[in-house]
Amino acid sequence: MKSFILIIMLSASLLAQENIIIVGDSLIGMVVNGESIREVSGNVVLTQGNVKVTCNKAIQYLSRNDAELIGNVIVTQDNLTIKTEKGFYFGNLRKTVSNSGVILDDRKVILSAKQGEYFFDDNKAVFNDNVKLYDTVSTLTSEKLIYFRKEDRAISVGNVKIVDEENTIYADSLEHFRNEQKSFAFNNVLIKNNINNVLVFGNYLEDDRIKKYTIIDYSPLLIQIDTVIVKNDDGTEQTTFDTLFISSLKMEVFRDEEDRFLAIDSVKIIRGLFSSINEITFYSQDSSKIITYKKSDESPQPVIWYAYSQLTGDSITIYLYDNKIVQLDVDGKAFMLTQNENFPERFDQSSSSSTKLYFVDNKVTRVEYFDNVFSIYYMYEDNEPNGLIKANSRDAIIYLTDNEVSDVKLLGNPGSEYYPENLVEKRERNFLLPKFNLIHNRPSKEMMYEKLSKFKWHTH
Repeated sequence: MKSFILIIMLSASLLAQENIIIVGDSLIGMVVNGESIREVSGNVVLTQGNVKVTCNKAIQYLSRNDAELIGNVIVTQDNLTIKTEKGFYFGNLRKTVSNSGVILDDRKVILSAKQGEYFFDDNKAVFNDNVKLYDTVSTLTSEKLIYFRKEDRAISVGNVKIVDEENTIYADSLEHFRNEQKSFAFNNVLIKNNINNVLVFGNYLEDDRIKKYTIIDYSPLLIQIDTVIVKNDDGTEQTTFDTLFISSLKMEVFRDEEDRFLAIDSVKIIRGLFSSINEITFYSQDSSKIITYKKSDESPQPVIWYAYSQLTGDSITIYLYDNKIVQLDVDGKAFMLTQNENFPERFDQSSSSSTKLYFVDNKVTRVEYFDNVFSIYYMYEDNEPNGLIKANSRDAIIYLTDNEVSDVKLLGNPGSEYYPENLVEKRERNFLLPKFNLIHNRPSKEMMYEKLSKFKWHTH
């Protein structure tokens, strides 16, 4: 048994030590520093097993079983071709190395770099400096790349960028499985949709091109910059930029019949005068809709702020048209409060089962309340406080002009009470509806830009 194992080990050793064979038009033998060298020129062919190398000139080091390859070097093994101007072939290690620019083509991918080495027994390439990998689906660039041919797997490190028809992904490092069309990106990750200009930042990403699904973990941040045409008071139009920010603990992207984004846990949203905190946000760009909702009945309600108003409900839906907000629906235990800009202790309030707000040019023009409506509205005369009205009804409609209440309609068993100013002044806290809850952790653009600044790709 021991003899059999010894024979197997010896055979493996002899195979590993298989000498390279070099032929050419001319051969010169010499001894340099005690080492036997053969210089072969013209139509040079090097072979070792199923590896074949052609070049203009080769310098063979006999004792080392190595060769220096010079001029128009072409290395082949089965479907693999490697081209370079200069390189080395190490017979005992069965690998080739080049520092003179190298191109690998295995009929599945084309891989190039300034420096590269290939291990024939392991079917592995290690390329460095200005690395580029092309296949039929995508183009990948990086500072370093390890390519495992049998697995169709590539590991890229340093300023990684992978581009396909739909997306561009940036990362510090990335592992790509060509057959499965899956990618795993790590640290300083940015996925950029090449069609809708949506950017998603994070520190870990899994992308499945076949399923058209991406998940981003570790505090992702979504940014979309849209152009908005705003009508001025004089009738002229002005083009401005309206940036949407969505941050969360996890984000999922679905690229099927429409582009959909799902932000999960500790969600924060900023867009123009709007901001929100919630547990789950669904955003569909194609249908121009943003929905925020609770995870469970015990979870806190989503909150949306608009200018001086705060809205809460079990779910809140924002509708967009031409990149402008046209409608906002609050469903399930809806509550809305609006703080007066000049009298911050005074809050207009309303509670109902559901509320709908309608916008024109980003200004609220109408608010509709449905089912079991209770409200408190402060009155003003010549911009001075003039008491308040407490009202209740089945439904209600409020009309606004320049964000000021112009008309109120109470529908279905209406009732109201007027409280003069002398009963209200310095007693504003006595006039709060039961669901009143002023929430102070409103997200800001400064928070989003601070988070963005932590990613090195934020200039893209």
